[in-house]
Amino acid sequence: MLDSLPGWARLGVLFVLGVGAALGQAPLDLWPATIAALALLLVLHRDVASPRIAAWRVWFFGLGYFAFALRWIIEPFLVDAARHGWMAPFALVFMACGAALFWAVAGWIASRIAPRSQLMLALLLVASEMARSLVLTGFPWALLGHIWVPTWMAQASAIGGPHLLTGVTLVAALAVARIVRPAWRSGAATLLALLLVAILLRPGAAPQIAADAPMVRLVQPNAPQHQKWDAIYRDQFVNRLVALSGQGDRPDLIVWPETAVPYLLNEVIDDLRPLDEAARGAPLVFGVQRVDGAGRFYNALVVMELGGRITATYDKQHLVPFGEYIPFGDLLGRFGMRGLAAADGGGFAAGTLPGPIAIPGIGLAVPLICYEGIFAEEIVTGPDRPRLLLLITNDGWFGQAAGPHQHLAQARLRAIEQGLPMVRVGNTGISAMIDARGRITAALPLGVDGALDAPLPAVRAAPPYTALGDWPVGLLLLLGIAICAINRKRDSD
Repeated sequence: MLDSLPGWARLGVLFVLGVGAALGQAPLDLWPATIAALALLLVLHRDVASPRIAAWRVWFFGLGYFAFALRWIIEPFLVDAARHGWMAPFALVFMACGAALFWAVAGWIASRIAPRSQLMLALLLVASEMARSLVLTGFPWALLGHIWVPTWMAQASAIGGPHLLTGVTLVAALAVARIVRPAWRSGAATLLALLLVAILLRPGAAPQIAADAPMVRLVQPNAPQHQKWDAIYRDQFVNRLVALSGQGDRPDLIVWPETAVPYLLNEVIDDLRPLDEAARGAPLVFGVQRVDGAGRFYNALVVMELGGRITATYDKQHLVPFGEYIPFGDLLGRFGMRGLAAADGGGFAAGTLPGPIAIPGIGLAVPLICYEGIFAEEIVTGPDRPRLLLLITNDGWFGQAAGPHQHLAQARLRAIEQGLPMVRVGNTGISAMIDARGRITAALPLGVDGALDAPLPAVRAAPPYTALGDWPVGLLLLLGIAICAINRKRDSD
């Protein structure tokens, strides 16, 4: 099908198809475009003559996908454009090329083991997405399964997590590809089965929230990232947080975003009176940086109770590579290379104590700081069932376009997978109350300051994913790949 085109045109077509596949990601949410583009990739795979050609084709498709889906990556480098702006295009190209390499390896192996097998390529693309989530600390952003977040199909993540949703994506694409060439009956049957599954997964109407449900105040200061740490502005943003927290009736819990207090905790811990007066006895959760006795910096979440007492501290454990730390940062810092959000040349240190943490009057909360909310397999709930997921973030780094919406979409999946409501508070938005089915019950939009009082939704029974994790999907993938390999001489497609 592509053989009649010049070489550059073939690769250009694949790149454009990849961009089309990325249209299913937030905020566009055009998931049928993702299915159609992947289906065309599978159709074209039947004409591939060698593993090398297969790898190049899939790589260019992935390059288009990730270049568009991860376009927000340039935003952090533009916060201090004079210093970091030159790195923005390199960062996007590097991330898109690297992520697409996982898919290219899948294309090469698929063509090597089972030439022209659409099923083998589909299975290995799911496996490559799992690998992308884990290798080199992992980056499970814009997974193919994320296209289902605004649909009923998202509820399947309670069974098998985000990688089950990726599997559903490739099954749907494979079904469409079979309709195109030439097994239309099996393809139509598969699509009908997926439709029935989606209907069965429909969560139904949101349950009535109990009258005595805790009232949570989400406080969004909307501090622009380039001003957030500026000595001229930072007290203004703290005063804004204090004023928004102290208005109206006292809630049961107040939550501020990541690094809401633009000082080291060590500098202010002895005088938190303004925060205590604003909280009026309610527990206050806020983000702040701190340094320990050994001089290590941490990105922390703390719980403050009546009297300005800090009763719980959680240090971020999964840090952003090249953002919050750089390998050999102390050495490279001498040459001007630092993480974008790092406190010194070596960046932040990773915390070692997992949650949950206790929130007075509420119960146990699973603390998550920004980037940690994208790792489904790393959420630790402990032996006792928590009351909520508590995510604080500073999406001011991501600009106003795709990044914050994609980050929010992943937060909704975490709520579904754990069967827990989530309180999500961002510096510039989107702050939201999310129920245990991933539905947004209340939200503050991007780019505004304000406070929102929302009742905390109920907890669901622990879904299968909380006990089984990604193992079932992984084992099914291995089984499917093994069957395809055993029958590699048979063109079963």
